[in-house]
Amino acid sequence: MSDTQASEWLGCFPKLQELDDPTGRAVLDSAKRVSVPPGTVLFQEGAACENYLLLLDGSVRVQKVAENGREIVLYRVESGQACVLTTACLFACEHYPAAGIAETDVEGILIPIARFQAGLAESPGFRQFVFSAYAQRISDLILLVEEVAFRRVDVRLAEFLLGHADDSGRLSATHQSLAMELGTAREVVSRQLKEFERRGWVQLHRGALDVVDGGGLERLAEKSGV
Repeated sequence: MSDTQASEWLGCFPKLQELDDPTGRAVLDSAKRVSVPPGTVLFQEGAACENYLLLLDGSVRVQKVAENGREIVLYRVESGQACVLTTACLFACEHYPAAGIAETDVEGILIPIARFQAGLAESPGFRQFVFSAYAQRISDLILLVEEVAFRRVDVRLAEFLLGHADDSGRLSATHQSLAMELGTAREVVSRQLKEFERRGWVQLHRGALDVVDGGGLERLAEKSGV
């Protein structure tokens, strides 16, 4: 990749702009810019990990499917972020344990595994960038584990509805997609939504819902959830 092309995307990753050693520059020169539409599977469970992924624009949903068919959204990779799962697979030379799917139009940067490994071994600046990004995303995953393990589903559901409904109070989502976001079963979400509707907090529709009493959800969300 030319210096002009690199300068177009390095603004999303200021630390990489500071690389001035030969190996670090070679890593940046090897970068390939990619564009994919919504719904594209960027990587799937069991596939070999061949590139380091940096996201310039858009959103990639990383999700895991259990043997019983239940799904959970582990995290999202968004503009200016690296994919923690990709990084872990490159560290360990292992295949992907989950899938990554483009939720929107996505612009990204791929760095081949050989250059990635050379950068870790020989470029202090690149190594610092990779480990710093990895540590931040691991912290995010720990927060997810704490949410799923220790906080009540009704509280987390109320927070999610408040945070994702549009200005009119409408949220387009199925019970299954909400269950994926919260890391629980669809039946649990359906039961909680029915209770919210009974209390007059939401109105349910096919594939969508309306928040009609945000105050009720806010009061629930203020609870500790323990």
